Amino acid sequence: AAQSRFVGGQCPSVTFDSQGRIVSYCSGLSETALKLFDPHTLAEIASYRLPQRGVNRTLNMRKIVKDSSGGAYFYLDHQDRAVLGLPDNTIKVIGQRQGAGGTTFVLEEEYDLSPVLGQKEAKISAVLPDWEGRYWFVTRFGLIGTVDPESGRMAHIELPGEEIQNSFAVDREAVYVISDHALYSLVANPTSGKPEIVWREAYDRGVRVKPSMFNQGSGTTPTLFGNGYVAIADNADPQMNVLVYKRGSDVDGPRLICKQPVFAPGRSTTENSLIGYGNSVIVENNYGYDIFTTMVLGRTSEPGLVRIDVDEDEQGCRIVWESSEIAQTVVPKLSLGSGLVYVYTKLPGAPLVSDAFYFTAIDCGTGETIYTGLTGTGLRYDNHFSPVTIGPDGTAYVGTVNGLLAIRDGTPQSELTGWSALHQAHTPLVG
Repeated sequence: AAQSRFVGGQCPSVTFDSQGRIVSYCSGLSETALKLFDPHTLAEIASYRLPQRGVNRTLNMRKIVKDSSGGAYFYLDHQDRAVLGLPDNTIKVIGQRQGAGGTTFVLEEEYDLSPVLGQKEAKISAVLPDWEGRYWFVTRFGLIGTVDPESGRMAHIELPGEEIQNSFAVDREAVYVISDHALYSLVANPTSGKPEIVWREAYDRGVRVKPSMFNQGSGTTPTLFGNGYVAIADNADPQMNVLVYKRGSDVDGPRLICKQPVFAPGRSTTENSLIGYGNSVIVENNYGYDIFTTMVLGRTSEPGLVRIDVDEDEQGCRIVWESSEIAQTVVPKLSLGSGLVYVYTKLPGAPLVSDAFYFTAIDCGTGETIYTGLTGTGLRYDNHFSPVTIGPDGTAYVGTVNGLLAIRDGTPQSELTGWSALHQAHTPLVG
């Protein structure tokens, strides 16, 4: 069964606090807010109004939806605090307070980045911590910086002429950032905190902004997986490639392990992160998706998901399977417990007037579609680049352009049917 909560805006990022409640950043034309939801009823528990992104103040719909900066990416820390980079050039740390009236959000810390970013809106794209506790941030217009949360000291570098529209990835050794020109590995200077480039790998950025893309460059946040690998997709024409690199500071032989073309020539691109598990990555095709207001009357993106495995000798990669499912823009998720890849799909053409959306499960081992269930019909069920998120109790959540969607079975535990039973009964990947 699918349950909807429409809040007048999209709630793309879903996180869970220590009580299992949903914390999400929700953005609409009239309001941008951090919201706390009951995971079972989707009732709103608390809300904290945030500065609206600059794109929200324009009537140009493409500018509104083709910009990931200003809060779309955020994370929840170990103290249930949301950490967000916002369009007023601040990093805000928003915690929870329990009182007689229930839970409320409170601003606990705020770091003004104006000394680094200037007085104009600099469009912070994402904020994440490293293993030393620093806040790293990137901006749409090519600035990479750090903030010491104790002292507030800031340091940064710029990538002239480069743009960053994706989030980034962090391991114990480095931070991995992708611009519209290259993939970077960086570390912080231990004294000043200033980002230092360890290595840079340019990729084929193509000759155009393809349909569905935010800019002329990769649409993927770097994916860390396997035995020290990092994967991205490029923007090459006529056919996009999945690129897998060795991510260490020093490597034997070439850093690039493979450059694997995927999907049909002239009809291939992705604006979402790859799934990484073991020596495998899974990529979906988003080519042809414009903006949700135009994807009506049966219109869809091009089909396709592909699983690629790195060869054991690290001399190349190979395609294991290809799926023809149409996952227009969803950030797919793999459950290690079930061995299933979960996507949010749409069928083309018929029925023309309904624009039906489905929750779909694909076998990670074979690429076979083993479950699909209708979640809703119409424009408001378009997920517009929101991910599938699996909650602590197995409920699946998807942000839609007008709110939040929960997909659950709704039957007693002893009588599970549908996708949640499949989730429990399918082959685990753990171990």
